[in-house]
Amino acid sequence: MKTAHLVIADLFLPKEIVAEACAGLRLPALEKLLARGISTGSARTDVSRMPFENYLCTLFDAPQQAVAPVSAVFDGLGEGCWLRADPAHLCLQREQVVFLPDMVIGADEAEQFCRSLNEYFAGQGMEFFAPHPQRWYVRLDRLPDVETAALSQVVWRNIDGFLPRGAEATRWRQIFNEIQMLLFSHPLNAAREARGELAINGVWLWGAGRTGVLPPQKNYDNVSSDEVLVEMLAAAAGIPFAEWAGQWNGSLALAPPPLQREREFSSEGRQLLVFTGLRSVLRRGDLAGWRDALQNFETGYAQPLWQGVRSGEITQLQIEVVGEDAVWRAEVNRGDAWAFWRRTKPLNEYFSG
Repeated sequence: MKTAHLVIADLFLPKEIVAEACAGLRLPALEKLLARGISTGSARTDVSRMPFENYLCTLFDAPQQAVAPVSAVFDGLGEGCWLRADPAHLCLQREQVVFLPDMVIGADEAEQFCRSLNEYFAGQGMEFFAPHPQRWYVRLDRLPDVETAALSQVVWRNIDGFLPRGAEATRWRQIFNEIQMLLFSHPLNAAREARGELAINGVWLWGAGRTGVLPPQKNYDNVSSDEVLVEMLAAAAGIPFAEWAGQWNGSLALAPPPLQREREFSSEGRQLLVFTGLRSVLRRGDLAGWRDALQNFETGYAQPLWQGVRSGEITQLQIEVVGEDAVWRAEVNRGDAWAFWRRTKPLNEYFSG
């Protein structure tokens, strides 16, 4: 029989904005799933502010050091020691520097930026690559003895306090500053600013790891998400993946990964669903976008999942709501779905700490 594991990022909002964000929302299926579920252990499990990327790695029993090597292989790079070096605009605001992600960059631009970085750092045991315009990498001769903050920890935030720490922190903070200075004066940025675009004046170094060490495990039969890191982890584990669609795919008959096209997949098994659409708009402070994304999720996913549990098509639905510093967990089966005495409450009565 079929089971499903549903992960929703940033469904529960801070108390100070939850009433405004949830006013007038009609979410009967989602509210029933939350209310009828049986909490597994503590309803709110402290994760000590675990970065979201690290949490995603735990779904596949992969270490946090898997992020850069797994994504490098996914993007067509070879084996080795890898760091992500994602491009960004560092915005000076009074006494802080705020990290702005998701810059629009052409493939040619990205390659030229990396070519300049390679010329500058030649002979220092590092080489930059841009197989994807928004995902750059550094291949190293050896892994650095530093701790780096994940990308999710710094986007739209002051980078102070998130710079590298550890035995080699001084060197890597210097490298960070040298990259800033090089990119700041790069001719491509003058052209970008002339077009009214933000300059690419920094990169974020994070996720260091070596390929082939503790690869992601095949904990699911099928995976679907709107988050590319989930797709990367699924690919590394050899799990069939489907892009996030407007409607839940109850058949579980998702396309198998390359090199496994001959394999057939039945409607049995365990499916992982990871929805991050709320997080992406909330990070931009777009409450209207958060409401729209949640309403679409109610129609496309919560309603069919609720019906699937009630009918027995889904024998067990595991729900995890991931917030800034906690994960709310519950499980729902067919019997729970008919437990009408478990009071349904509106979403605004759930909020993050």
